[in-house]
Amino acid sequence: MSHDRLARLAPALLVLAVALAVLPFVSFPAWVTLTVAGLAMGMMIFIMASGLTLVFGLMDVLNFGHGAFVSAGAYAALLVLGPLAAWGAADSLVLNLSAIALAAVVAMVVTGAAGFAFERLLVRSVYGQHLRQILVTMGGAIVIEQLLAVAFGPDPIPLAMPEALRGAVVAGEVAIEKYRLFAVALGLAVFAAMFLVLNRTRIGLLIRAGVENGPMVEALGYRIRLIFVGVFMAGSALAGLGGLLWGLYREMLTASMGAEILVTVFIVIIIGGLGSVGGCFIGALLTALVANYAGFLAPKLALASNIIVMVLVLLWRPAGFYPVARH
Repeated sequence: MSHDRLARLAPALLVLAVALAVLPFVSFPAWVTLTVAGLAMGMMIFIMASGLTLVFGLMDVLNFGHGAFVSAGAYAALLVLGPLAAWGAADSLVLNLSAIALAAVVAMVVTGAAGFAFERLLVRSVYGQHLRQILVTMGGAIVIEQLLAVAFGPDPIPLAMPEALRGAVVAGEVAIEKYRLFAVALGLAVFAAMFLVLNRTRIGLLIRAGVENGPMVEALGYRIRLIFVGVFMAGSALAGLGGLLWGLYREMLTASMGAEILVTVFIVIIIGGLGSVGGCFIGALLTALVANYAGFLAPKLALASNIIVMVLVLLWRPAGFYPVARH
């Protein structure tokens, strides 16, 4: 195996190595449960972070308002899951998944539209100005959170998980929560869809070309600004989908729920290499698995596990796993 190929595979091998390194310290059933739980958490974080890393990779925008779209997506899903509570409570997998699918569509449409307005009104005027981007997007996030609190009230709102996703699948001594399996499957589907779009479609080619050399794409006659808007909307929509998953996992909604996870999201995209979807995916899995294992083996260490992982990764690869080249 060539040195370059080994360097490309090293981050994925690191995730596997971390998982295997924990196995001698816990029983096999506990290891399986912890690993699947960590993978599920990683998939939820990836879905929330993937849109942000894509926006940064193409648009060079540090969007600190991304967490607000996570909250907005969760509340938008509530508007669907509330009236369809009978579907969620029914002893029918089809009805349960139909309710989630409708909620996901609404959450993504609402947050995609909100992302369009956010980009046009706030972000458009601060391209290339990172400090102003931070200030403007943080201000926008505060406004969105306050609007959600006004519309839905300041108190936490329960969000019932569909009946089919409650409980666990038991195989011998191994017990795995159904919802975590659902989150893993959905996360893999989102990653596969993003990989295919970015690598097998014309729009994906333009996005990747825009990441590498935006002025050249513009010179070839493509309106890179329109691609920017579309990517920002897609990133916001993914945040909305992540908000639905995060809300169902917590079974409780608050206006600040997106802001609470935003630090972890930024850690993941820094570890992955700012702008890299593949790096974001591996970074999300690594941080979630380490946090889960640490929470079981050394609970006090779990609080700082994400920071420790980020520091160690950046000491190894200062630009992250797969840094995006810029010209």
